[in-house]
Amino acid sequence: MATFKHISSKNADYGAAEQYLTFEHDEFTMKPTLDENGRLVPRDDYRISSLNCGDEDFAIACMRSNLRYGKNQKREDVKSHHYIISFDPRDAPDNGLTVDRAQELGEEFCREHFPGHQALVCTHPDGHNHSGNIHVHIVINSLRIEEVPLLPYMDRPADTKAGCKHRCTDAAMEYLKAEVMEMCHRENLYQIDLLNGSKNRITEREYWAKRKGQAALDKENASLATAGEPPKQTKFETDKEKLRDVIRAVLSASVSFEEFSGKLLQQGVTVKESRGRLSYLTPDRTKPITARKLGDDFDRAAVLETLTQNAQNAARAAEAPTPKQEYPRSLKERLQRGKAAINAPKQDGVQRMVDREAKRAEGKGIGYDRWAAVHNLKQMAATMSIYEESGFSSPEELEAALAAASEGFRATHAKLKAVESTLREKKDLQKQLLAYIKTKPTRDGLRAQKTEKARRAYREQHESDFIIAESATRYFKAKGISKLPASRALQAEIEQLTRDKNTLYNEYREKRERTKELQTIKSNIEQILRREPERGKGKDHER
Repeated sequence: MATFKHISSKNADYGAAEQYLTFEHDEFTMKPTLDENGRLVPRDDYRISSLNCGDEDFAIACMRSNLRYGKNQKREDVKSHHYIISFDPRDAPDNGLTVDRAQELGEEFCREHFPGHQALVCTHPDGHNHSGNIHVHIVINSLRIEEVPLLPYMDRPADTKAGCKHRCTDAAMEYLKAEVMEMCHRENLYQIDLLNGSKNRITEREYWAKRKGQAALDKENASLATAGEPPKQTKFETDKEKLRDVIRAVLSASVSFEEFSGKLLQQGVTVKESRGRLSYLTPDRTKPITARKLGDDFDRAAVLETLTQNAQNAARAAEAPTPKQEYPRSLKERLQRGKAAINAPKQDGVQRMVDREAKRAEGKGIGYDRWAAVHNLKQMAATMSIYEESGFSSPEELEAALAAASEGFRATHAKLKAVESTLREKKDLQKQLLAYIKTKPTRDGLRAQKTEKARRAYREQHESDFIIAESATRYFKAKGISKLPASRALQAEIEQLTRDKNTLYNEYREKRERTKELQTIKSNIEQILRREPERGKGKDHER
């Protein structure tokens, strides 16, 4: 799934950013990698481009702009902002994402959301963990060199003016995350909900602490292996990771908050509640770790919900104890796989059987026919297994299940289209509203003119603003909007619609895959029933 990160930098050397993007660097020390001759080692594969820099180098263009406006001259000034869009590793094989296409998406994202800033856009085909995740780096000069339209995440007039600086606020991050999700949905890429937090919140600092700790542990284990001694530990865990494991273990065995806090205290962890928020204090610390820094699973609402569920489960178990039901091994494994919540379609389902007679008629050779025979046997077994596990006793029941799945798929698709349509309308309204708000000082200035001659001269001087305001007014009248909504309320509504769209999109993909699976099973069952009398003929042909 695509993720979105932000890093601010106070480094006055703008060339260091370009050097990092184009040359190999040590992932721990962030120092450039040198070859045997002491020269920098270029990265194997990347795409890079600059925006709003003219014919100059990115670093030179940024320094010229800073001098012209007298900004970014102090040590404590934020000189640049670094945004990273990291795509799911499965997007390349499953959805056809390429480095070139990711670069195009990155440039489009930069132009749309960081207008007026000098920028570098660079795409790498892989990350530090070598999982094959294509990711895009967007580095912008914090100084804005052009006046830009008022964007939804901007809340001050200075946010649009040339010579002012970019601010990465919480509202900006929420808006940009929503836009990343929208981009992934538009491009049919894997995506999760970036707006509702995460169960485990891993900060950049914790991530690198774990990577460095694991590297040190691997080095120590290698020396022990050389000495013929077994390793004491193979997986490095940060203090926060250990704390998460302890809290989860205690939470799963508790039915009340008092029991939860008491068992944690036995483990040496003190849980505190202040203003409706939980924090956890370990023996080796003087300052507690807040639940927000651990993840959404550890805040007060999630803990109380889990405790309530545990209490209800315990009450039901005490009232009506039931013997453990045994399932056949294949069905049990399938049910367990079904419990996992997934956001992407299954890749290991049953496949359609090959019509061998049709392929022979097309001129396929005996080698292909032998492969098709083996393929059909495998898919026949998989089809019958799923057919029996699903409880179908006749083709009619399968047909009814397929019809129900298709109807559910179409209903979800209709809901998704309705939400997408509403979201587009709200975004159009937001665009017009922001344009209208930006022209307010000009419209107020017109009312301040005392004479008709002064008003005509004023309108001619600010003609472009009045054209924008009149266009927005016509839009509001066409939509029947008599009272303009608050911009923050409209932005909150758009974010909620984006969440709803994300949920429906994941449901849509799951139902689509289920419908495809049932269609494949139906096709295979029909082919199995058709080819039953010809089984002997097929065996003779294979000889």
